[in-house]
Amino acid sequence: MKLDKDLQSIQAARELVKNAKNAQHQFAKFSQEQVDKIVAHIAVEGARHAEVLAKLAHQETGFGRWQDKILKNIFASTQVHEHIRDMKTVGIIADDSVNKIMEVGVPLGVIIALVPSTNPTSTILYKTLIALKAGNAIIFSPHPNAKECSQQAIDVVKRAALDAGAPEGIIDGVTLLTMPATETLMKSKDVSLILATGGEGMVRAAYASGTPTISGGPGNGPAFIERSANIPQAVKDIITSKTFDNGVICASEQSIIVERCIYEQVHYELLRQGAYLMNEQESDKLAAILLRPNGMINPAIVGQCALTLAQKAGFTVPEITTVLVSLQTTVSSQNPYSREKLCPVLGLYIEDDWHAACERVLELLTNEGMGHTLVIHTQNPDIVREFALEKPVYRMLVNTPAALGGIGATTNISPALTLGCGALGGGSSSDNVGPMNLLNVRRVGYGVRSIEELRKPAVVLTPAPACQPVYTSYAEPTSVAPAQSVSIFEDTRFMGATPAVAANTVSSTQGDDRFAAVVASANDEINAAQVELIIKQVMGRLAP
Repeated sequence: MKLDKDLQSIQAARELVKNAKNAQHQFAKFSQEQVDKIVAHIAVEGARHAEVLAKLAHQETGFGRWQDKILKNIFASTQVHEHIRDMKTVGIIADDSVNKIMEVGVPLGVIIALVPSTNPTSTILYKTLIALKAGNAIIFSPHPNAKECSQQAIDVVKRAALDAGAPEGIIDGVTLLTMPATETLMKSKDVSLILATGGEGMVRAAYASGTPTISGGPGNGPAFIERSANIPQAVKDIITSKTFDNGVICASEQSIIVERCIYEQVHYELLRQGAYLMNEQESDKLAAILLRPNGMINPAIVGQCALTLAQKAGFTVPEITTVLVSLQTTVSSQNPYSREKLCPVLGLYIEDDWHAACERVLELLTNEGMGHTLVIHTQNPDIVREFALEKPVYRMLVNTPAALGGIGATTNISPALTLGCGALGGGSSSDNVGPMNLLNVRRVGYGVRSIEELRKPAVVLTPAPACQPVYTSYAEPTSVAPAQSVSIFEDTRFMGATPAVAANTVSSTQGDDRFAAVVASANDEINAAQVELIIKQVMGRLAP
């Protein structure tokens, strides 16, 4: 009797989790040296298979350029490994003998990793390294449209781990891909974390599963060219980024914002470097195929080159065209040029000055891509600081291609292919996710003070500067001798002259005209306001 496919996939998923749990129990006893040896061997094998996996991914998905996918596979193996190689993740990872605090790395357990079709092999290489470095087991759930190349990548890392001495089951993947299988993995009580990179629907399902989740999110990165920028280099960086793997990296630029005073120079450089500025009719034709009727990205345009996109839209462009650019004035969820476009297409906004550019950047990020990435091209550090303090993103890049800077390839941001968007983007982390996100820390604290010390009278702090509030911890009040009773009718301020200040008293108001109202008015006249103020002062001295 032929078994139901969904039931088979559910049972297979349960077996994967069971095997991974057993393997992780063994792996948790490995030393840092043993773990590092396994991780290093996986990185070497990943890089060695970079070209084969890149070509398989391009052949199966049709996305991007296989030449760039080689670079991504090498990045996900070699550069990620170089960054995490010397991290302490096993056993005692920190020991502060001065403050008497010790920290111990504790693996999470079994991690479920969702794999996107846009980066189906590099994501597997990267997630394997960071998961095992933190002492975890990992199970991959590939995208159905990239299952063959993903399975090849899983085989590479799985074989490398076993060859280096890892237990059987520490790395595996779903082979019978069904939604029930993925749901079974995500909802299993033996799964500690979901590491989700992929479409918005799958990421939401991961969070809804009840299992702790770390995710990436959609990008919509604006690129602001400020008037002090090196304009030829800025345009080159943007085109380099947007054409890398045909724009499938979510950190890549989606819009250009330029100050009006330099627009002619930017326009010239765009044309010189192969950009094609579409007219209104061409922009409308392309806009019609960028999104599905439900407002989601049309998969038919993802990772396609500019020539193919123009052909699909029904117009022709020169053979040298690198990116398609559409001049825009509006931002909305219905305007695809103001949203994420995983292909070499850019919106272009012209603003009067950097203040207006700020507002446009905020409008674009609020529309989509909150928490992800923006890039600014400028030589003015003050502009950088202004943007850094206010813009709702967790990766702000300066003078670099955003696709490569955001993942840490051309910047010193942590190298990663899962880019967290934090609470702004509906996620749990704002980091470029690495091994330290995939372990818990047990803290050991030695006693360094007694309760008797906590009960000691508070030490009076050094007085703060004038006009600054002084805070001291609570202490029992000391007795104060009662002030001598003085009748307001005996106050010398009523006698027609300003009272003398005692020789041993320093006036706190000397030279400060804010207190001039205390002095008697011209002709020694006493007005109602002065009487009221004097009464308050005298009554204050009489208060117990």
